[in-house]
Amino acid sequence: MKRGFRFGLVLFLVIGLIVAGCSNGDQNADKKQSQVLKLNVEQEPTSLDPAIAFEFNSMDVVNSMFEGLMRLDKNEQPQPAAAEKVEVSKDKKTYTFTLRDGLKWSNGDPLTAEDFEYSWKRALDPNTGSEASFLMFFIKNAEKYNAGDAKADDVGVKALDGKTLEVKLEQPTPFFKQLVCYTIYAPVYKKELDKDKKAYGDAKTFVSNGPFKMEEWKHDSSIKVKKNEHYRDADKVKLEGIHWAMSSDAPTAYQQFKAGEFHMLYDTAVPPDLKPSLIKKGEAKVSPGSGLEFFRFNVEKKPFNNKKVRQAFSMAVDRQLIVDEVIQGNEKLALAYVIPGTKNAKGEEFRKQGGDLIQDARFKEAKKLLEEGMKEEGWDKLPEVTLLYSTNDKNKAEAEAMQEMYRKHLGINIKLQNQESKVFFENQRNKNYQFSRSSFLADYNDPYNYLESFQTDHPVNRTNWSNKKYDDLLGKAFKEADEDKRMKYLHEAEEILMDEMPLFPVYFYNDLILEKPEVKNIVRHLVGPNDYTYVEIEEK
Repeated sequence: MKRGFRFGLVLFLVIGLIVAGCSNGDQNADKKQSQVLKLNVEQEPTSLDPAIAFEFNSMDVVNSMFEGLMRLDKNEQPQPAAAEKVEVSKDKKTYTFTLRDGLKWSNGDPLTAEDFEYSWKRALDPNTGSEASFLMFFIKNAEKYNAGDAKADDVGVKALDGKTLEVKLEQPTPFFKQLVCYTIYAPVYKKELDKDKKAYGDAKTFVSNGPFKMEEWKHDSSIKVKKNEHYRDADKVKLEGIHWAMSSDAPTAYQQFKAGEFHMLYDTAVPPDLKPSLIKKGEAKVSPGSGLEFFRFNVEKKPFNNKKVRQAFSMAVDRQLIVDEVIQGNEKLALAYVIPGTKNAKGEEFRKQGGDLIQDARFKEAKKLLEEGMKEEGWDKLPEVTLLYSTNDKNKAEAEAMQEMYRKHLGINIKLQNQESKVFFENQRNKNYQFSRSSFLADYNDPYNYLESFQTDHPVNRTNWSNKKYDDLLGKAFKEADEDKRMKYLHEAEEILMDEMPLFPVYFYNDLILEKPEVKNIVRHLVGPNDYTYVEIEEK
């Protein structure tokens, strides 16, 4: 009896362990590491149409769903993407792209060279209203078409057949392959746009060609994309999807990151007072960025119609204090406009050659310049000044610091006004501001990219500033094949820009990032948005 009971008990325990093991196995299978990347985009993107997206939040999302002919690799070198190869003519003015076999849209329709021709010409069409269209002006007759002085058929982009796209340039452009990696060069789906010009504003009508496709878009709340099974390299895409939340409050976003609700945070979503300790402990990754923080003037609005007043407002800013006590991310002071690390075609660094061009924190001189400017205009009292900035904690702290500097060093009280990003950018485009916080992130790694935006009538010149000599120098640089002469023109132009001062730089960006260690293979670029194509989330 006892032996039988003991055997039965052992058998019962063994069966129980087997069942429990199977149960745990099922649970472990259920707990398999999720391959959904969770990110924060802070605010509603201004647009997810590749032709129109022109700020980081928009481009970061767009780049996950679209793919152009080429993509930048981890070494910042352009590599074939939708194209399998590119041939360049001897005179370096004709590029012939051959597309890969079997390319498809996310809905399964075939993707052809005709789609690229249509998309590039649509981006240049003045009716599209793309602010990034200038990035295509290197193409023959592109600028003329955008200005309404040529027809679409005159533009140097032509599909020779379903797999071959021929592109003719105005002149040799050593960085053209870099440009082709930019989001404006991505294809868009004509059939849906023919039905609805706003097709890229709604998840239901969203068709793309990249590693991910639109799943859900709750405006002002969240965006979800999922793996695109029709992507050319879908077998190597590990992520099931990417979810972006929209949280502009830095303390809240940081707590969400700590709680595991985000895999990554950029510096604008990290409370500034935490940055020094995070950097010191090695919890934050810091690397040189591809842009700068600056403040722009509308030179047609008083008092910034006066050059000396503009110079005074720049000189009264203590950039070191802003970097050390407000931003706290180890940034470098910006005493010129083109950032360090920007190189010409010969590999020479532009900033090292050009040096510093403005002075920082010269308070007595700033006060004197302000008085001289007011005297020139016949003002006994300075016209009221309002500083405009887009809503987030960093921008607010920076604006408040500058408000105090102007009170202390110039004896004036400026007003502050904040706006949500969509409204803010719309007012920038319409030049509906007086004095504004702004920023620049490079589109391609060449000093021309930094300086071209301030030419008269340039679509991104939002200052109303115009200078014929500056325009002439940029025009010469655009056409010049000799690299030494081209750089000479650009250095002269930057000197004019910093003397006339339709804007003043404050600091060069660092990229400060918080990232969970289980996230692997994000490709971050010095220039352009992140690449999430081959990201994988490992077991914790």
